[in-house]
Amino acid sequence: MRILLYRADGNTAPWIKDFADFLPEAEVVVWRPGVELAPCDYAVLWTPPQDMLADLARVKAIFLTGAGADAIMKYAQAIPPHIPIVRLNDAGMGMQMAEYVTYAVLRYFRRMDEYEAQARAGAWLQLEARDKSDFSVGVMGVGALGSHVVEALRPFGFPLRAWSRTPKSLPGVECFHGTEGLDGFLGSSRVVVCMLPLTEETSNILNRANMQKLPQGAYIINVGRGAHIAEPDLLPLIKSGHIAGATLDVFRNEPLPAQHPFWQEPRITITPHISALTLRRESVEQIAAKMRQHMRGEAVADTINRDKGY
Repeated sequence: MRILLYRADGNTAPWIKDFADFLPEAEVVVWRPGVELAPCDYAVLWTPPQDMLADLARVKAIFLTGAGADAIMKYAQAIPPHIPIVRLNDAGMGMQMAEYVTYAVLRYFRRMDEYEAQARAGAWLQLEARDKSDFSVGVMGVGALGSHVVEALRPFGFPLRAWSRTPKSLPGVECFHGTEGLDGFLGSSRVVVCMLPLTEETSNILNRANMQKLPQGAYIINVGRGAHIAEPDLLPLIKSGHIAGATLDVFRNEPLPAQHPFWQEPRITITPHISALTLRRESVEQIAAKMRQHMRGEAVADTINRDKGY
């Protein structure tokens, strides 16, 4: 078995070592531009460069080193439809995402963002405690990672909402789905957590019209993709107070440009796409197991549906 490996950061040695542990029968070949390679059985990568597409068209399956699909879907037409593209399922990211979102929700509920601003101003003032029953949390996208976040929030007693493309049923969670359910979801969610896959349908889903449907003083937490939020629409809603604050981990352009106005808005908390980092060893272990499944002719979980885009 030959595995074609590509890392944009060039740090391939640890991945090769882990594949030697979990798939010792495999030969790992590092893709480099301009180097002609014999055909490989599988490819492991995140975002392929344009020059790599010809090599990808010759493999039996492509395995992504992340849980999303948008990084490769823009090249999907260049990859023959018979070649499955398989994403990661959790691989340690679910717990990280749950930690990040839980922290952000609790920070807003306990008004820590306001206390931080007071401390910077040298002010000592106790703010009124919030009523948990009025602090509903809505999660957009309840797949493997979104469901993990819902379960992490459950013990805190917040009213929980969920919105998905198709109907879902989660114990103790008010579930909404489809276009017809979006308004009700938004109108009843004091905090919105975006964890959707990025598709044509979900791009700019948090635009001015939809964000205005949120309750006055709502909060937004985006750990999905930057393109889920119409960035020019968010700032005016924050300045007007309709959106009380936003915690953003993902952006249309990363790194976020130094001149971007988000940097100057204190009610926007910015983190550098760290809500769920890829855990290499866990990822390699999962990918190796799925490669063996594919070699045995078994169905492989988490294969991307190209029609849906995830």
